[in-house]
Amino acid sequence: MNKFTVGFRKVKHEDLDFLVKLRKKSMNKHLLAAGIKMSNEQHIERVKEAYYESHIILCDRKPIGVLKFGVLSNKNLEKSLHIRQFQILPEYQGKGIGSKVLTVVKKKALQLCLPITLNVLLKNPARALYLRHGFQVEGKNKLEYQMRCPLEVIAA
Repeated sequence: MNKFTVGFRKVKHEDLDFLVKLRKKSMNKHLLAAGIKMSNEQHIERVKEAYYESHIILCDRKPIGVLKFGVLSNKNLEKSLHIRQFQILPEYQGKGIGSKVLTVVKKKALQLCLPITLNVLLKNPARALYLRHGFQVEGKNKLEYQMRCPLEVIAA
């Protein structure tokens, strides 16, 4: 496999179009498999949620994905580093980029001493990536799994 450099940059206002296209390209088939049909406006709304927590994922300086994460407190007031959105263009999937990104998130979680949480659609193959990285399924509803990577797994 080719060596490539994965980097990040903070999201800018001008990234909105790219992020909407990315979301549709990377998520539509998984959303449809879950019986969710979203309008363009709904996609834009999701992209705009916690917009400035987004980081553009770069591969050899070219934008190829997004990682949106932040510290979240749940009902039991347990804090976690929560991945809200993590999308990579389909043509860049399966090349180890997701693993490199998760390694960066784990370093951040370690600095903050927090577990990592995320939700993934039931039929989304990305779940296999999370399982390989030590995430455990904590719960599920009719749409998605709630997953968590405990601090002791991250620190191992």
